[in-house]
Amino acid sequence: MQKRALLTSICAAVAVAGAAWTLLAQSPAPAARADAPPPAIPVGLSTVERRDMPVYLEGLGAVQAFNMVTIRTQVDGELVQVLFHEGQDVRKGDLLARVDPRPFQAAFDQAVAKKASDAAQLANARLDEARYAGLVGRQYISRQQLDTARAQVAQLAATVAGDQAAIESARVNLIYTRITSPLDGRTGIRLVDQGNIVHPSDAGGLVVVTQLQPISVIFTLPEDAVTPILKAMRGHRLTVDTLSRDDHETLDHGTLVLVDNQIDSATGMVKLRATMPNKAGLLWPGEFVNGRLLVERHLQVPTIPASAVLNGQNGRYVWVVRDDGTVISRPVRVGPGADDLVEILSGVAPGEKVVSSGQYRLRTGARVTALAVPAAGAGK
Repeated sequence: MQKRALLTSICAAVAVAGAAWTLLAQSPAPAARADAPPPAIPVGLSTVERRDMPVYLEGLGAVQAFNMVTIRTQVDGELVQVLFHEGQDVRKGDLLARVDPRPFQAAFDQAVAKKASDAAQLANARLDEARYAGLVGRQYISRQQLDTARAQVAQLAATVAGDQAAIESARVNLIYTRITSPLDGRTGIRLVDQGNIVHPSDAGGLVVVTQLQPISVIFTLPEDAVTPILKAMRGHRLTVDTLSRDDHETLDHGTLVLVDNQIDSATGMVKLRATMPNKAGLLWPGEFVNGRLLVERHLQVPTIPASAVLNGQNGRYVWVVRDDGTVISRPVRVGPGADDLVEILSGVAPGEKVVSSGQYRLRTGARVTALAVPAAGAGK
């Protein structure tokens, strides 16, 4: 038994020693581990390139209807027909509703009849005047009778003229029983139902028609933008892009038509109006949008992706890739930007490579390797 236990202990010791030897053989020497360079850091790289850089001024704005009209009746009466649907696109002159025309037709016919009666009396008075003019020369009648006949003719002529005016007034009222659209636009919610008695003094009217094509965008910019805008407006129109509130979608393109005639002294902001064709119908009155005004273009200037520019304690900087594949930080001066690109005023030169993503792991002298990244501004 003692011999067997001793043999077992010897075998276990040999096994432990063999395992330890194997581990030591597989481990690199300390000197070899210390000499191995750190792995290259994968980052996104971009080249400084010359491009035309648009200079934009952007401000928060809202869509406003180009024209908006509350449709009202111009005569009192019963609303006998409503000929539009809510949300319908209508054209100028389209019939929207009708007021009962019968009272106004009767008034028109009465005015026509009265004129005919007075015109007959005028014709008779003129005959009397002609007869009296022949008789007064023969002294068959007095001069006073002739003067009276002439006065009667003048009076009846004025009456006939008044009758004609009454006819025109009755005709206008009869026309007003046909309620038409004064512009191209879209109807809103119907405010009065068929069968109601309507009056010109009704507060709400029948419906609101809103012109959607073209449409206006009102947006604001700081007062410092006024002078550059006015200079840029000399001789040509400036273009305006209407963007969604998150700037992810361009809704329409139009032109600047107005810089307001005063700056708001409380806010230091000035209002601008742009006109948009709105052919796609994406702009809606009351909608909040961003207005982006193109002021000028800087031609063939150095540009890099905006993501390459970082903010540090000493200002803005970029990581520049050197010829040996290592990086160094370099301060830069940045100009205007657009479509994920920025203009570089100083700090890097065209042809140099900068790190545009993955900078959080970098330090001066770190080795980098390029990742495949989409081009800046792609799809814009």
